[in-house]
Amino acid sequence: MHPGRQHPHRWSDARWHDKWRDADKADFREFAEELALRQQRPFRLSGTARLVIPVAVSLFLQVPAAVFWAVRTPTELGWVSVLLALLGPLALLLRRRFPGPVVAFVAAAACVDFFLTTQDQGPPFVALAFAIILSIRHGARIWAWIAVGTAWVGTVAVGLLLGLDWHPARIAITTLGILITFGIGEALRTRQENFEEFRRVVAQRKQTEVQAERVRIARELHDVLAHSLSQINVQAGVGLHLMDKQPEKAAEALKSIKETSKTALDEVRSVLGVLRAEGGQDPSAPLVPEPDLSRLPGLAASVTSQGVDVTLTNTLETAPKAVQLAIYRIVQESLTNVVRHARATRASVTVGSDGNEYVVRVADDGTGILTGADGGRGLLGMLERAELLGGTLTTGPSPLGGALVTARIPQKEHDS
Repeated sequence: MHPGRQHPHRWSDARWHDKWRDADKADFREFAEELALRQQRPFRLSGTARLVIPVAVSLFLQVPAAVFWAVRTPTELGWVSVLLALLGPLALLLRRRFPGPVVAFVAAAACVDFFLTTQDQGPPFVALAFAIILSIRHGARIWAWIAVGTAWVGTVAVGLLLGLDWHPARIAITTLGILITFGIGEALRTRQENFEEFRRVVAQRKQTEVQAERVRIARELHDVLAHSLSQINVQAGVGLHLMDKQPEKAAEALKSIKETSKTALDEVRSVLGVLRAEGGQDPSAPLVPEPDLSRLPGLAASVTSQGVDVTLTNTLETAPKAVQLAIYRIVQESLTNVVRHARATRASVTVGSDGNEYVVRVADDGTGILTGADGGRGLLGMLERAELLGGTLTTGPSPLGGALVTARIPQKEHDS
């Protein structure tokens, strides 16, 4: 290759350096996996070529030499050697369907050829090397070891019993060649198994990430819809109740329903935009900012308008976005449960820090924590949000007489 020309399927040092410098850990991990899974060759041979090439190479190396020595020493045994030089390579055509019997047959043919030829009569029985390597790669590893080992030990034993004048170097070189061939076959098999395992792990991790993303989207939709629909339901009841006696209050309730439904629809469309888009956010979906600490007063006010007096105490000035979203959603879900299930009149929300932890407490004076189908899904979603950030979430009795939800999220894992 010309020194100034780069291979089209390889990364130059400059591109590798830029990728390392610019990519974060997640992007670089995906890049490394993609690079590892790419074909290292500029092209891949077809199945027919991979089947025929070992046969053609074996025939090219064995048959001319066998014919040359058969013509030079015109005996019947010489032409038997030519026949073996043909049958051994041709048997490789059946290796995909019968890898075990093929390696046994080629090993037997090679051993017979060993008796018929001398050390200087051309190349060794090349078909045996291909048969060993390919049988190991095609899952006939035990066949290869037993068949070749038995054939070679039997050949040496019979030769010693017959008193044949075999040079020790010929025995040693042949044994070493067989062992090297097995080593190559085992190395290729191990490499293939490692590659398949790597691909399996990558596929499993991607599937896990897909499942985690589905859970995240389901959790977001639950939090948005549960709170918004609960608020709409309460405001609709208020509007119906005051429609005749206090129409201005009914109009305020309808206005609140309109604003709440619009916000909920925008958030739902934003979440669903992730599902509709192939490579990211759907451009047609509205760009709704993720809820943060600044929206807690509005959340408390919306619940207060539904008949529950909410007291908010927030001493946090700043926090990472992921933490702010988790805090908002935990408070939102807790207040939604208060409105829907607790039959409470008062609730208190406290957001602050305690040592190296962000702490969120939501208390009410209602009936306590509901379990099972009514309250289990919301509590599970809050617990998942806290655990994803390395925190915890607990429930218990409230000083106000109802339920207390406490979430703790460590600071050191998110402030760096």
